[in-house]
Amino acid sequence: MADNEALTPRVFIVRHGETEWAKAGRQTGKTDLDLTPLGVKQVQTTASVFVGTAKLLDPAKLAHIFVSPRKRAQQTLQGLLGGELAGAGVEVTTTEDVAEWDYGDYEGMVVSEIRARRRKNGLDDEGRVWNVWRDGCEGGETKEEATERLDKVVSAIRDIQRPSMKGGRPADVLVVAHGVILRGFVMRWLGYPLEMPLNMMLAPGAVGILSYKNNNIEEPAFNVGMAIPIMD
Repeated sequence: MADNEALTPRVFIVRHGETEWAKAGRQTGKTDLDLTPLGVKQVQTTASVFVGTAKLLDPAKLAHIFVSPRKRAQQTLQGLLGGELAGAGVEVTTTEDVAEWDYGDYEGMVVSEIRARRRKNGLDDEGRVWNVWRDGCEGGETKEEATERLDKVVSAIRDIQRPSMKGGRPADVLVVAHGVILRGFVMRWLGYPLEMPLNMMLAPGAVGILSYKNNNIEEPAFNVGMAIPIMD
C-alpha cells in the first residue's frame, strides 16, 4: 500500500457472530442472546486470519475500542482479541451508542411479519413497504434517534484520530456491534442520511474498514478493498 495510506488511521467495524435469531431472520435489538457454536467459530476464524501482530488488525495499533453492551457483541470482542486485549492497554468503551437498532414492537419478528402488521395498522400499503432506515419502529427507535447516537460515536472517533492523521501515535479504532447499526454507522461516517439508498451487506463475524482520503480528517471514506500487510 502507499505510504500515506499506511499512515492514515483506520476504523475497523466488526459484526458479531451468528445468533439463533439472526439465523432465523428475526429482528434482534435489546434481546440478549449468546453466539451459536457456529457464531463462535466465525469470530475465531476472523481473528486467526485478520487479527494479530503485523496483521490487518494489529492490537498494538489500536487506540480505542467501542463495543455494544449486548452479550453477542461482548463475546465477539473477546473472541477477536482474547488475552491480547488486557495486554494491549487499549481503552474500551461499552456503550448503547453502538447497540443494535431498538426494534420496539417489532422485536423478534421477521420482515414479512413487520410489513403485514404495518399494513394492518394502516401505516403502509402495497405500494409502500417498511424500511427501517426511513420508518424506524413502532414503540422503538426512529431514524433521528439512531442518527443522533451514531453521530456521537463518529465525532468521538474523529477526536481520537485527528492528532494522528500523518502517523505518530497509533490511532486505529475498533467498533464491535451489530449488522443494522453498523451499516448505519457507515452511512453517518460518510455524512449520508440513513435513508439514502445504498445497499450494503455485512456477514456475521465480518470486518469492514473505514478511513480517510488524502490523510484528511475532512475526507472520510470507506475502503472498497484493503491490501493485506506484507510481512517483513
